[in-house]
Amino acid sequence: MFGSLAQGATTINNFLMSADCLATLECFRQMGIHGEMSNVQGPMSNDCKLIIYGKGLCGLKCPTKTLDVGNSGTTIRLMTGILAGQEFETKISGDSSIQKRPMGRVVRPLSDMGANIVGNRGPVTGNSEVYPPLTIYGRQLKGITYELPVASAQVKSAVLLAGLYAQGETRVIETIPSRDHTERMMQYFSIPDYQLPITSDFTGKEVAVPGDISSAAFFIVAALLAQKAELRLHNVGLNPTRTGILDVIRQMGGGFTVENERIICNEPRGEIIVKTQKEGLRGVKLAGEIIPNIIDEIPIIAVLATQAAGVTEIRGARELRVKESDRLATVTAELRKFGAKIEELEDGLIIHGPTRLHGAKIDSHGDHRIAMAMAIAGLVADGETIIENTACIETSFPGFEKLLHSLTI
Repeated sequence: MFGSLAQGATTINNFLMSADCLATLECFRQMGIHGEMSNVQGPMSNDCKLIIYGKGLCGLKCPTKTLDVGNSGTTIRLMTGILAGQEFETKISGDSSIQKRPMGRVVRPLSDMGANIVGNRGPVTGNSEVYPPLTIYGRQLKGITYELPVASAQVKSAVLLAGLYAQGETRVIETIPSRDHTERMMQYFSIPDYQLPITSDFTGKEVAVPGDISSAAFFIVAALLAQKAELRLHNVGLNPTRTGILDVIRQMGGGFTVENERIICNEPRGEIIVKTQKEGLRGVKLAGEIIPNIIDEIPIIAVLATQAAGVTEIRGARELRVKESDRLATVTAELRKFGAKIEELEDGLIIHGPTRLHGAKIDSHGDHRIAMAMAIAGLVADGETIIENTACIETSFPGFEKLLHSLTI
């Protein structure tokens, strides 16, 4: 996104060839932004390079058809912020799952900035909700100071991106910190975050993307629960707003080490070394400020909790009900098939362990994180596990099955 809005070329090293990223790329192509890929050697390659030829903040053109974000909630919410300040009308939507994702949390602050956005049920009013497809009537925006009612990096990022096009200063206030990749990227591109708008175009840069710790989490847990394993994960992102999974594992008594920590392109990264440690894992209580930091990792944390002694209680995670699936419901339903002792709460989960799991026939519910978490549960379980509807894994982790197989043969 930043490369498309920059002036000139932005080179992205380690570009992830996932469905979400490719859908984002295609949205910008529909608006006149050209990209070139090189060194594409398959979905597991770390060498994919993408060059984006940006045309500046005002360089996007009106698309001729509805922009399709596929399954990417991040794309539709952040893109809505960008499109709100354009000089043209845009329609944006996604798959059936996206069309059930609430957009009011983004539309409300953007409307305060002067945006005109209409969902499939009309404009958002009061406490009403709005869902895709969205029609965004681009117009001049005004800066606002917005205090996030809940910790949400997507809402924060949408407002900051809209602020690039607003008259007057735009600020976002957080009481609970959320992921800060957008602010770090703005700083890297020399955009004064929280002091928007900017007065001139910013220029393209070279970016090296670290490995996603949310994806690494599946293999960290797999290594901890294996019969005998030692696993080293290279170039994993260690942004402090994302490393809650490591804090949780540490609280549960799991062992790992981190080496070669460094900062590249304003993002911390390093190597994570994990050794098998099924004994000594213990249940924990998770609530409050850590929840936004681990929101994507809760399905795999639930798998880990089935093998920990005592009770693991997760609270304040109601946000999981409006992901690709209702993850509180789907994690509960699928882990019970393995024989796990798990209870669904209104805003969380209670898991009793340790429990011996047995193979089961699992439904991913079209949710990539459910599919991958249940695959790791299948490694721990006795007997055969079959996971249906796994094409959704391409959303965030192409090559997951092949990589998992390479580590388990």
